[in-house]
Amino acid sequence: MSSKVVGVIGGMGPDATLAFMQRVIELTPAQDDCDHIHMLVDNNPKVPSRLKALLGESCNEAENPGPVIAEMAARLEIAGADFLVMPCNTAHHYHHYAQKAVRIPVWHLIELCAEVIRRDHPAYAKIGVLASSATHDIHLFEPHFAKHGLIPVYPSRQVQTIVMQLIVAVKAGKTDEQLLNSYNAAVGGFVEQGVDCLFLGCSELSTVWSRHTQVLPVVDSLQILAEAVVAAAA
Repeated sequence: MSSKVVGVIGGMGPDATLAFMQRVIELTPAQDDCDHIHMLVDNNPKVPSRLKALLGESCNEAENPGPVIAEMAARLEIAGADFLVMPCNTAHHYHHYAQKAVRIPVWHLIELCAEVIRRDHPAYAKIGVLASSATHDIHLFEPHFAKHGLIPVYPSRQVQTIVMQLIVAVKAGKTDEQLLNSYNAAVGGFVEQGVDCLFLGCSELSTVWSRHTQVLPVVDSLQILAEAVVAAAA
């Protein structure tokens, strides 16, 4: 039986949260119900838009995701969580809100991913980052990658437009084959930028992880998080 209760600050977006939970279930070496990991999940899609806040499209405190994320963290701690995770990369700009609101650890997904890439793929240096446009603007990945000798490389503006189209489509439940083909064709150009792998730094992209067709290896942040949770709590 699991000795750790995992609190999930979710809903950013709902599909990504469910995908994370499904991966935890699939990765857990269970023979019966009682062998699975106890997860307390606040799947709250009403968290203010991280993209709008970070891109300057909202400017009042009511639209700041931070306090809502902090409230979610506090509720999960009260409910009995031993540690907290957020299966949303962009939301980690507000990680400090969650950590200040609780006494239990709030894992930092991007720091975790940088550690795992360096540990498991020591030859990787240039990482092709596929993530929301807001993460580029605020340099969300740079400090964590730099600590581990990793260099984030971003798509061209044209390719990033297609990446964002796919992210928005996943959130709206409107992913189609044509868009996925356009995305795969565009992202395939990363080969010419000399990157060692593609990094899915947006959990919406993680939901279509199996649909990637690039020749480059794909490292998925949501998979890293699920594997780490199983290792810590199973």
